[in-house]
Amino acid sequence: MLLQKDYKFWFCTGSQDLYGEECLQHVAEHSAIIVERLNQSGILPFEVVLKPTLITNEVIRRTFNEANTDDSCAGVIVWCHTFSPAKSWILGLQEYRKPLLHLHTQFNQEIPYDTIDMDFMNENQAAHGDREWGHMVTRMGIERKVVVGHWSDERVQKKIASWMRTAIGIIESSHVRVMRVADNMRNVAVTEGDKVEAQLKFGWEVDAYPVNEIAQCVEAVSVSDVNALVDEYYEKYDILLEGRDPAEFRRHVAVQAQIELGFERFLQEKNYQAIVTHFGDLGSLKQLPGLAIQRLEEKGYGFGAEGDWKVAAMVRIMKLMTAGMKDAKGTSMLEDYTYNLVPGKEGILQAHMLEICPSIADGPISIKCQPLTMGDREDPARLVFTAKEGKGIATSLVDLGNRFRLIINDVECKKTEKPMPKLPVATNFWTPMPSLEVGAEAWIYAGGAHHTAFTYDLTAEQMGDWAAAMGIEAVFIDKDTTIRQFRNELRWNSVYYR
Repeated sequence: MLLQKDYKFWFCTGSQDLYGEECLQHVAEHSAIIVERLNQSGILPFEVVLKPTLITNEVIRRTFNEANTDDSCAGVIVWCHTFSPAKSWILGLQEYRKPLLHLHTQFNQEIPYDTIDMDFMNENQAAHGDREWGHMVTRMGIERKVVVGHWSDERVQKKIASWMRTAIGIIESSHVRVMRVADNMRNVAVTEGDKVEAQLKFGWEVDAYPVNEIAQCVEAVSVSDVNALVDEYYEKYDILLEGRDPAEFRRHVAVQAQIELGFERFLQEKNYQAIVTHFGDLGSLKQLPGLAIQRLEEKGYGFGAEGDWKVAAMVRIMKLMTAGMKDAKGTSMLEDYTYNLVPGKEGILQAHMLEICPSIADGPISIKCQPLTMGDREDPARLVFTAKEGKGIATSLVDLGNRFRLIINDVECKKTEKPMPKLPVATNFWTPMPSLEVGAEAWIYAGGAHHTAFTYDLTAEQMGDWAAAMGIEAVFIDKDTTIRQFRNELRWNSVYYR
């Protein structure tokens, strides 16, 4: 499953010819040094490519259109070294369609007090050249990210790196295709949504297939391929028989191996990167997909339970945004299950029937085979583990009828106070910020779902920037949230997005 492509980001410097060729030569030299140092920093996850200095309307327009058509270009970074008349950028900006970052910097970090003269002042004009450019982008209503500071500052470089991952989420959103195996759960509101509007806003294609069409692909998997994958399972995971006959246990595990192989081949053949299932419509499948889905998620596929295609698409996007990240802690679909309301120990137990991604696991991962009342099929095998501790974000994309809203909640993941030996599923346990009481209250006022797309590896700012680029509402629940302020924000947003 291809998660990380060889994307690049273009570095475009704005200037003009008022101060002569020598000045333009310095501009080009300075830009080249900045790009070289950014690439050498080891902080940026993708390469920055220097483009010739942009001066005229024609060159600016052509460069932006070349960026549009270059599949390897994931976005453009703009810096106005000297004064660049912003009307020259209008046509290029009107036709540009990819993520945009405005790097408000200058080549020198400190004013050269002893030598500064008017030649230096004329050449190093980002303090007002960037403001001229920023005015035009604002007037045109173009969404962009602004990063301020010296280009050599690690803090600035980390901000650029963070935005690059957001840009990948923006670019890749239009490539997300979700395969719906059956429909969502009957009478459930939050897993519904306008699929046409989702394609208009996010570029997602959300298609339905009869369950038995994919079941035929599962049935076509050879015994030898299934046995080879089962052997891999037994080598990789702890096997918890818990009194079951070993041969019978292995047969149940083999069903999941067959589902994993069949589903993945079907997804690859049809070019889908995310999938939803529903326990109420399993057709000829022998088990509810459990271990199989967990493995597919770990490979980078998005997943949503009970037909929740919005969660499936968001999990896929967040996996793309975190691909290749050093020391990544994981991304998964999760569901709010039950509370711990003991004072000082408040939190929400996160789990699902089967399908939590093992990328978030901490410690050993085991295979269990347990009965499941939903689905009316044989006992499904599943991976069981507890999740890592640490900070993360839980997101919920909801359709409010007249708009989409992305709810983003900072959470603190913890270990449960005691083990849960009778609970045969993967679990996470977190306290939402700023507290369970305020976090849950705000979540409910915002209309948040019980399914979430969760990650340890992205920030609320990154997901908020993604939402802004998509042209949708985003609301944040964090350490500073108060219910009065939050409810007022929802009221103001309802007017803005009407």
